[in-house]
Amino acid sequence: MERTLPPTIRDLLKAQRLAADEAETLAPGTNIVLPSRDTRGVTVVIIAYHSGRILFDSIERVLAEPAVKQLILIDNGSSERTVELLRDIDEAYERVLLVQGHGNIGFARAANMGAQLANQPWIVFLNPDAILCGGAIEAMVDTALKTPRPCLVGARVLNPDGTEQRGSRRGEVTPVTTLVSLMRLPKYLPFLRSYEIHREDEPLPEAPLPVATVSGACFCIARADFIAVGGFDTRFFLHVEDVDLCWRIRQRGGAVLFHPTAEVIHEGHTSRVDPVFVEMNKGLGLVYYFRKRADTLWRKAYVLALSPLIVGISVLRAALRRRLRDADDFS
Repeated sequence: MERTLPPTIRDLLKAQRLAADEAETLAPGTNIVLPSRDTRGVTVVIIAYHSGRILFDSIERVLAEPAVKQLILIDNGSSERTVELLRDIDEAYERVLLVQGHGNIGFARAANMGAQLANQPWIVFLNPDAILCGGAIEAMVDTALKTPRPCLVGARVLNPDGTEQRGSRRGEVTPVTTLVSLMRLPKYLPFLRSYEIHREDEPLPEAPLPVATVSGACFCIARADFIAVGGFDTRFFLHVEDVDLCWRIRQRGGAVLFHPTAEVIHEGHTSRVDPVFVEMNKGLGLVYYFRKRADTLWRKAYVLALSPLIVGISVLRAALRRRLRDADDFS
């Protein structure tokens, strides 16, 4: 007996927005046949939340990339004007899939939703305030294809002035290295340089380089790998989920690579969200990450002792940063 699918799922299948090999898993016995995937095809996933005008510059650049077979926009709650413009884009491009109406469910949960809906073998997660540079996607996929899996390839994240952004490539994120970096202590105490997480001041490697952590602003991963490791941990609401994902990839014997020529320009600090809210979530995310990794009584105790300091410094940094005003209806 042929099974009847709900209209929304059936429409997604017919629109080829779910992979052929997942149609049977989703609804065994259905007679919907989809073509096989392009082995180099890429789905770009962007999570939007009061991202400002630059979101549309980012979308325009993504749609200009021939390697991008699908763009998934997860709208976690934007202004009415932004919602309308995103719907216009969704209607204008067959390869765009827009998901709206669920509210702010957090970055990790929204990104996982995007991965589930992706119909290509490779996923590039891209910040809404990041602009792809030519050839970046192809470079990351080329490297991933040559690397034993699971692997994650991060782009070189640049400031608008062309300098490498802090956080583009990082060492091991621990409570001590985090505090040293948050307080910028190596600037005043050079002997603490070995505890600095960030590596943007080091010489640029000639080829993709294994690192502990890359920036979540732009990275490429096989969809199968992302799902196999469980996607992002949804207990992270905002920030640090990328650090955790890199750690779990390495825990499985996989590689995290920094790509020196796959570049993306990251505007940064474009969100109209209260910086205290952002930094509070970052601090709490770091504490959860350290608790998650603490495998001895001593480590649990020292994470507990440093947690208030980590959250406190994060919030203090936010208090010093001016919140952007909703100066236009793209907020």
